[in-house]
Amino acid sequence: MLREGLVVLRRCLGRMVIAVAGASLAYFAATLALDPRASMESRSPRPPRAAVSARLASLGLDDRVPPARRYAAWASRVARGDFGATLDGMPVRGELLRRAGASLRLVAAGGGVGWAGGVLLGAVGASRPRGVLDRLITAGALVTMAVPAFALAVLLQTAAQGVNAWTGAPVFAWTGEYTPGAAGSAADRLRHLLLPATVLALGQAAMCARYQRGLMLDALSSDWLRAALARGLRRRTVLRRHALRVTLAPMTTFAAYGFAALLTGTAVTEKTFAWHGLGEWLIDSIAADDVNAVAACGCATAMTVALVGLLADLAHPALDPRARS
Repeated sequence: MLREGLVVLRRCLGRMVIAVAGASLAYFAATLALDPRASMESRSPRPPRAAVSARLASLGLDDRVPPARRYAAWASRVARGDFGATLDGMPVRGELLRRAGASLRLVAAGGGVGWAGGVLLGAVGASRPRGVLDRLITAGALVTMAVPAFALAVLLQTAAQGVNAWTGAPVFAWTGEYTPGAAGSAADRLRHLLLPATVLALGQAAMCARYQRGLMLDALSSDWLRAALARGLRRRTVLRRHALRVTLAPMTTFAAYGFAALLTGTAVTEKTFAWHGLGEWLIDSIAADDVNAVAACGCATAMTVALVGLLADLAHPALDPRARS
């Protein structure tokens, strides 16, 4: 037990280092690449230069201060849970939590369905490699991965418009007057979630299906599974009880990091469907030269990557008994 506890502690510390490093790099990238002074001075009517300097100083974005000193002040605030304010004076923390909650709901729905569907499709394809069903799954996955997310979103919107016109009811919705997290009926929230979640699910299912198929074929070619088949075990039993279980560990790690990447990687989908999440906020903040908001998005992503990596490491021994030794 002591040894296992030390292993968990070491992994926690390692993930903390990764989170701090990722958040720090995100801040330096934002503060070096963006120019909040130019953004504020370009407003109409143009504010006095002294007023702009005072405003930037109050936000911790004064470009006359060395980046290292600005980073030290920012890091000390973040350690207390204070991400500062945007250029418009809006507290970053509140907006970050709201946007992250919206993205989490979208990613959990689309990513979860896509992961489960991809594992199932990959396992089915690997059960009869180069068969008709395997070829159909492979072709569908490759076509889906080749189609850009915005094109897939437009196709789904066109199909949804046809469904709404045929039924005479707003079965699907994606207009911008809805804000995730705002008050509304469960049916209204579901109508707005269906299309963007489907875009994410299709992309994730395609990638996971290809990865799962490769893992299953590698497992089936291993000596111990070939020996199990030679002893007379049914192929279906070997696939379900042995090959699938062995592949779940690396598949879970793949899905975990994919989930973290989706948090800010859904910007195109969120923009297309007016789903006001973290990815959309990141794109808007970069366009506005809002350093604090961009740094907060980077910090949230770094912490998510570290957390899901830790959870995947802890789940690995439970999914694969060979990792316990």
